[in-house]
Amino acid sequence: MCGRITLTARPEQLIEEFGVQEVDEHFEPRYNLAPTQGAAVICDREPGKIQLLRWGLVPFWARDLKIGSKLINARSDSVASKPAFRKSFEGKRCLVLADGFYEWQTTANRRKQPYFIGLKNRRPFAFAGLWASWRPAEGETVRSCSLITTDANALVSRLHDRMPVILPREARTLWLDHDASPEALQGLLRPYPADEMESYAVSPVVNSPAHEGPDCLTPVQEQA
Repeated sequence: MCGRITLTARPEQLIEEFGVQEVDEHFEPRYNLAPTQGAAVICDREPGKIQLLRWGLVPFWARDLKIGSKLINARSDSVASKPAFRKSFEGKRCLVLADGFYEWQTTANRRKQPYFIGLKNRRPFAFAGLWASWRPAEGETVRSCSLITTDANALVSRLHDRMPVILPREARTLWLDHDASPEALQGLLRPYPADEMESYAVSPVVNSPAHEGPDCLTPVQEQA
């Protein structure tokens, strides 16, 4: 499961990397983004804009927002059939933007050591994601998203058996294409090459979703 991500790039960097024309005016760099908070997303129906969607998918049939906290990730092997994700996989796909994510490893003294994981080139990238709209009985429509996970590559597997799907640049357009076949889409849901990624231990301050700031990414010595 992926439960914390980072996106520290500036808007102009995101415009260059993803070829969009607009970035949500409320966007700001995030060093410790947690579920239920606003993730930066490019939706298939508005590919020229980066929007902020609530992280944790809330299907249109949901009774309330609570279900979203259980649907922050969708498994690649069941995303096309699971009721919570099926409709979004068929026609509401998105890119969830990030430049890293965190995983935790239990140490010998049973402490949780967090690790930052990102690309060696430090560029922002796109997770394969899904989005949905939910209208409450009263109030405004809520738009939400989820990340798709797959088997971990050799780098991530020492920390967790699964990892979010990172789409290569050349796959982003296909992921958002409404004419793409289910077979073509499933072919994208594979582990990212481990030799293009890096990881290092970071401070336990990231354990608290309330903590934000560059110090979340400061390398530290691994705990024994």
